[in-house]
Amino acid sequence: MTDVARLRRFIGDMTSLVGGAWQDKDENAIVEVGARLLGELVSRDDWLPEAMAKCPPHGYVQNLLWCDPFERFSVVSFVWAPSAQTPVHDHQVWGLVGMLRGSETSQAFSRDASTGALMAGAATTLKPGDVEVLRPSAGDIHKVTNALDDCGSISIHVYGGNIGAVKRFTFDPATGTPKLFISGYSNPVVPNLWDRSAEMRAQA
Repeated sequence: MTDVARLRRFIGDMTSLVGGAWQDKDENAIVEVGARLLGELVSRDDWLPEAMAKCPPHGYVQNLLWCDPFERFSVVSFVWAPSAQTPVHDHQVWGLVGMLRGSETSQAFSRDASTGALMAGAATTLKPGDVEVLRPSAGDIHKVTNALDDCGSISIHVYGGNIGAVKRFTFDPATGTPKLFISGYSNPVVPNLWDRSAEMRAQA
């Protein structure tokens, strides 16, 4: 049985965080505190609804878990087939990536100022409980790969917008040529996190 109350609390905490910091335009506070909150969430693997954790036969799926009504942030489960990888891409908004299950490698890229081509930078491997911060101001172009070739992996992502509707770019690594994409979401419905009737009946 999944304990969706953990996700519900996380969403409440993030809503409070962006509600205050957003008004102050304090992105530093959002990513700093948000990273701690996400780290606490992914430190336990007993809350993600099974429907949002199903491993695809190949590639990856991006399941929407929650989108703030004002689209200030969204939460998704990214489920990876063995060895699956993304194209080189950006985000256009701040992001937090927390590893819930398995492992993934994030390969950073930066632009060559003279040619515009992309140069590979540091690679970061995330394991359960780890959190990576992504910020356009610090360079957020990367390629992500499931580090495991024999099983799926799951990471939980939080973005500073409705990420499925954000205009973003993939890049040709050799030339740096960008191509517009809008990711959308893989799931047609979101989990019901707000049915607390069983909890209330138990207290009655």
